[in-house]
Amino acid sequence: MAVANQLVAKGVKMVAGHYCSGSSIAAAKIYEAAGVIMISPSSTSPIFTQEGGWNVHRVCGRDDAQGAFAGRAIAKAYVGKSVAILDDGSVYGLGLATMFKTALNAAGVTERVRESYKPGANDYNDLVQKLLSANVELIYIGGYAFEAGSIIRQMRDFASSAVLAGGDALLVEQFWATSGTSGEGSLATFAPDAQKSNSALTVIEAFKAADYNPEGYTLHAYAAVQAFAQAAAATRSVDGRALSQWLRAGNSLNTVLGALSLDAKGDVKDANFAWYKWSEGTYAETQPFPDTVSSP
Repeated sequence: MAVANQLVAKGVKMVAGHYCSGSSIAAAKIYEAAGVIMISPSSTSPIFTQEGGWNVHRVCGRDDAQGAFAGRAIAKAYVGKSVAILDDGSVYGLGLATMFKTALNAAGVTERVRESYKPGANDYNDLVQKLLSANVELIYIGGYAFEAGSIIRQMRDFASSAVLAGGDALLVEQFWATSGTSGEGSLATFAPDAQKSNSALTVIEAFKAADYNPEGYTLHAYAAVQAFAQAAAATRSVDGRALSQWLRAGNSLNTVLGALSLDAKGDVKDANFAWYKWSEGTYAETQPFPDTVSSP
């Protein structure tokens, strides 16, 4: 309660965050006690809104939809091939890998390897040897950039040509900094590229003029603040419950991500996903798999 009281004393009305689901879930109760709404740009675990209070919202899609999107696409492209599924045990990583496995198996493909790993390790040789022994052709990883980059780098050290695929957490500079050229061709799912949206052009130009590249979830964070501002203007209030009720009523939001609306749980309605591919140190939206479709 001490932290909640501090937030009240400082007049905090909204938090644009947090980045990872575990942090958002843990902090949500504190913000709720303080009457503060939170709008996460990137917390994708279903638990965040399923078990959260009245104050939780997000402007990104959920892992159950993201994992299922990837599972269906990879099942079509890797029929009869060796697939591995890894996770780091985090709320984000385990949830993403679980939904990927469900969709992959439902489409008729059974993974050859299913393993968890400990984040932050200096060496993943034991795990890599299991993947090599199974002649894995695709590794789907539910986890973050540093570990994903380390694992694929070690796979390349043994001349493996396995493709690495994962979720949105792989689309940060840290991935390439860790993997180096071993990350060439790695894939990840994310929302369709907001930087291609006409609604984001002015904001992107402003960021670049300040010598900042608005990669990853930068524009999602900007959209979270826009959502708060529009709710405040519409309700003529900064009362947390009033703002949340307006947002969860499905009112249209004009953001740098395009038009959005939230459902009664604070989730984005009809969230879509796309594939991104790493090449020469940068990533871009691509269509690497046949018959990829938007999430349901």
